Amino acid sequence: MDLQIKNKTALVSGAHRGTGNVIATTLAQEGSTVALHAFTQQEADAAMAALTDPAFNIVPVVGDLLTDEGAQQVIDQLRNHGLSIDILVNNYGSALAGKWDSLSTEQWIEATNVNLLSAVRLIQHCTPHMKANQWGRIINLSTIGDHQPNGIMPHYYAAKGALSNSTVSLARELSDTGITVNTVSPGLIKTAEVERAYQHRALKKGWSLDTMTLEQAIVQHDFPNPCGRLATREEVADLVIFLASPRAGFINGQNIRVDGGAVRYV
Repeated sequence: MDLQIKNKTALVSGAHRGTGNVIATTLAQEGSTVALHAFTQQEADAAMAALTDPAFNIVPVVGDLLTDEGAQQVIDQLRNHGLSIDILVNNYGSALAGKWDSLSTEQWIEATNVNLLSAVRLIQHCTPHMKANQWGRIINLSTIGDHQPNGIMPHYYAAKGALSNSTVSLARELSDTGITVNTVSPGLIKTAEVERAYQHRALKKGWSLDTMTLEQAIVQHDFPNPCGRLATREEVADLVIFLASPRAGFINGQNIRVDGGAVRYV
């Protein structure tokens, strides 16, 4: 299937590592020009050095999205590269630890800045070009916790819930502009970070450290789902890339879960 994004330019936040990096390289595989965002030059350099295909049209941009000045720095670098953004993927976010009885007001504010306002800053910068061009795609990365939050990390789930809510609001605000706005909400993703965290837990619980056995323990204890496994980063990226394409032009204001059916929600 030709996704028709060979002439599009995409910005992926937090693309120096993890799922964001897979999204960025998958967009590049489809022929898009990709701005790979990192917070530091060192992170950007490492991500660019790790690219395996010299044909990828990927350029690094650096800036701290937790400040207005850092977001402006990213936009200024895009302009210096002669780039205007058609596809914005707000991948950056962080599942900050914390509990109801100990979280400070400052930690609630930090979670909102990390998981909501970092995306808002880029949206406000990128939508004028999309409006002028009468075409654009905005994809926000959230979590199934915006449907089904846990008792821990309430500040994180609240901020991600606000991000998902803002998707619907923005889709309505951008009516009749040719721009669609959607949320992708993964469940647990099979990443090195998740595996390390559960290996530490496995030592305490006496679980096997064998990769396949450990994944089954994770599914059984923390993430039961009909598919019986965790998502891969590539599976999340594939949905993002489809939503970024003209072929997804009538999917708008939606929150689509990549969770193997874990959340029982109609």
